[in-house]
Amino acid sequence: HRCIFLWCSSDLPIRGAISYDSSDQTALYIRMLGDVRVRSQVGFEPEGRGSYPYLCIDFRTLHCERLRRLLSFQRYLHSSRLLWGTTHLNPLHILDEDYIGQAKCMLEQVGSWNFDLFLFDRLTNGNSLVTMTFHLLNQYGLLELFQLDMVKLWRFLVMVQEDYHSLNPYHNAVHAADVTQAMYCYLREPKLAKSLTSCDILLGLLAAATHDLDHPGVNQPFLIKTNHYLAKLYRNSSVLENHHWRSAVGLLRETGLFSHLPAEEGLKMERQLGSLILATDISRQNEYLGKFRTHLNQDDLCLSNASHRHFILQMALKCADICNPCRPWELSKQWSEKVTQEFFHQGDIEKKHKLEVSPLCDSQRNSMGNIQIGFMTYVVEPLFAEWGRFSDTRLSQTMLGHLGLNKASWGGLVQQERPSSPDELEPSSPC
Repeated sequence: HRCIFLWCSSDLPIRGAISYDSSDQTALYIRMLGDVRVRSQVGFEPEGRGSYPYLCIDFRTLHCERLRRLLSFQRYLHSSRLLWGTTHLNPLHILDEDYIGQAKCMLEQVGSWNFDLFLFDRLTNGNSLVTMTFHLLNQYGLLELFQLDMVKLWRFLVMVQEDYHSLNPYHNAVHAADVTQAMYCYLREPKLAKSLTSCDILLGLLAAATHDLDHPGVNQPFLIKTNHYLAKLYRNSSVLENHHWRSAVGLLRETGLFSHLPAEEGLKMERQLGSLILATDISRQNEYLGKFRTHLNQDDLCLSNASHRHFILQMALKCADICNPCRPWELSKQWSEKVTQEFFHQGDIEKKHKLEVSPLCDSQRNSMGNIQIGFMTYVVEPLFAEWGRFSDTRLSQTMLGHLGLNKASWGGLVQQERPSSPDELEPSSPC
């Protein structure tokens, strides 16, 4: 069986908690989205199971069957013609022969903010994440630059795509591909394009592709209150993000993608990958946003400094992860429907098993429009306003423009959904 590498150190800092005494509305909304409610005092029990066995999600056994892996990998190898010993061909030549014409045409516009990932996923027969990530890595010349074995890379991407749960309405491989495409748009912004190293770009794209790897379709508070073993393992701190990172490292090691690099260099890249993925923890939103705002106010960001470049990559990934409200309405609305469906599904599970229903997950008390307006107001707008200060470009203005229009559209829909006032319901008096 495949081994997923998990670490837990006694000196691991517990970070990201937001005080529940705060009256700040932004902090309140972020807490509702997924902050930790209870700090477990239970000792470290990596093999412990939840007190609700029917709710316990065993990450260790998902997608681990060797036969399915082998058959799936052979299927992809066959479809890409690598099976016939053509591994030394130019990757662009291989891709040219395999991509469906329309999908290939779409990739020529991969840097467009209007890129329709839903259509692209259909054109690639559900392989948008593999196709997108391989294309971008190849386009940057990273396979040759880092001497990445093409078969190992393809196998890694196939396994990453498979370890996203296709039954999740939102946290699936299509979302990962969308975040990867958004990350590419940000990497092309002038400030970043002229400053980032090839290693920065490689890590940024890989982090985007793996940032929600093996997501169960429920949030962190759900795992904590069901006493899931992962919540114990990571001491209720960035539970999902730690698991996404460790799962990605497990696949990197299983495929040996970085095995040709010096050991210390490989470990460094794994740590940096983790630092990027952990930054997507929504409960640490104010921490990162405050640091970003301070840097901008003091005008002290220096992208020739490696640590500053890494911080900007963290902020770029955070933006890419929650950029759906900044897409054109016809795309943004589809993402909103999917994330709301996932929220409400969790709420239905909680109701079924007599658990407290998590905020935003009760379909009887929340509407899609109100959820989106709150998310835009307290989470998305503050982040993208600061990103716009950092990178005042046409793309930033486009994103903020879509955000404003989409928020207004949701406001209009919410108004339509509200019942008429009693006065309006009364028949008019006869003359």
